[in-house]
Amino acid sequence: MRARNLALVLGAVGARGSVTRAALAEMTGLTKTTVSKLVGDLIEGGLVVETGAVRDGERGRPGVEIRISGQHVAALGLEINVDYLAVCVVDLARTVRLRRTQAVDNRAAPPVDVIAQLGDLAAAVVDEAVEKGLRVVGGVLAVPGPVDMTSGVVHNAPNLGWRDVPLASLLRFPFPVRVENEANLAALGELWFGSGLPDFLHVSGEIGIGAGLVVRGRLFRGAHGFAGELGHVVVSPAGPPCRCGGRGCLEQYAGQDALLTAARAAPFRRAALDRRAADTPPTSGYVAAGIPQKDAAGTPVPAQEKTPESSGAARAGATQAGATHRRPAETPGAGQKDAPETPRAVQEKMAETPGAIHRRPTETPGATQEKPAETPGAVSATIPLEMLLPAQQGVSWVLSRLREGDEKARAACERAAWALGVALSSAVNLVDPDAIVLGGIYAPLFPWIGHMVTDTMKARLGQMRGAVPPVVVSRLGAEAAALGAAGQVIEQVMADPAALLHS
Repeated sequence: MRARNLALVLGAVGARGSVTRAALAEMTGLTKTTVSKLVGDLIEGGLVVETGAVRDGERGRPGVEIRISGQHVAALGLEINVDYLAVCVVDLARTVRLRRTQAVDNRAAPPVDVIAQLGDLAAAVVDEAVEKGLRVVGGVLAVPGPVDMTSGVVHNAPNLGWRDVPLASLLRFPFPVRVENEANLAALGELWFGSGLPDFLHVSGEIGIGAGLVVRGRLFRGAHGFAGELGHVVVSPAGPPCRCGGRGCLEQYAGQDALLTAARAAPFRRAALDRRAADTPPTSGYVAAGIPQKDAAGTPVPAQEKTPESSGAARAGATQAGATHRRPAETPGAGQKDAPETPRAVQEKMAETPGAIHRRPTETPGATQEKPAETPGAVSATIPLEMLLPAQQGVSWVLSRLREGDEKARAACERAAWALGVALSSAVNLVDPDAIVLGGIYAPLFPWIGHMVTDTMKARLGQMRGAVPPVVVSRLGAEAAALGAAGQVIEQVMADPAALLHS
């Protein structure tokens, strides 16, 4: 009963922000004497703090406000990704106190080695937190793959090259640390530290692509905890092979590696593509892909009214058998768009370099620094790529090319956005989210991909529903998973403060 009442009082304080003992008694239905004793226990445990006297009404002695304390108890958020390790410390008041990121290539690295590096990084951060007077009481580790929540086994993280790794048993921390899927934690990070929407699908774009579904403020995990593998939704069955063992998965078109490979690719061999496209029905790629073509005034143009002279392929001198090809728009949303390629031609073009993976330059061993914000303009194009963190090397380079009007970068983003729109159309039909939040690398790229993702979904879903879910950008970016990991520990403390007070 005491444990339940402690959680009741602490939850009421957290929900109100600040509240007096008298108001707590009214909110919880407990007696003032009971509330006073429970508040005293919470103060002694460093979970709440008195902030000053306030007068609730015209009569009686002023009360003393109680609020969550951010000066003592803290949580550790950890993340293993393909090309970096991340650690953050968040106090009980949900303020981020410390965050560190270390660039490291984890592709096919032995899990023991990765955990050792992560442990060293986490130990340094925890020591710094202790110097600030914080007590780290627990942690959660985010990994890019399905995780058995009971055993802590990572069943398959294809981008890391891990399969059936008992990751939880490798962790050595002086406090409990659990293992959880990165995409699920990113969705929780968005819920607790971002938009706070109660119903949404969060898409985490990195080298891999994951999704987390939040329904009425709670994470949906699926029957076995493996829900959300959006990156392995098939966009094109005949597409390039994927590390998961399938073909044509979304990650092969819209993952960070795929995006960089396309943006840096040699000019497309249009003649060969036109020969392939000649075997396809003569239909507009925009219409087939679900994106209606518009003229300069914004008026929809039927596919049959398109002329070879107005198409991007004609300007390139390469059209055959009614197939039309598209040249990237000069600026996002500006002016008339050229006629696009057929979906088959797009898929074959993207499949021209199957398995080509962009490898970043070797990092300086042990190089650790604050994780830079991945926002447009945050990184100068004159900075050598080898001096940047992995995500910067990809996203910031693409952003700089986009701002300079580079057609290959724009085409790469448009293909990625089209594929993402196709995959999300299936997700919307299946789970009916209230909103879609794009995070990770999609946050800084949103100005260049958001409209095409939405247009593709509108055309594919328009006859099934009156409106498609709004597609919005996450303000957390690549930090969402680590924040969600720390947030899980905070939620656990709030739900069961007695366990912490007794430890």
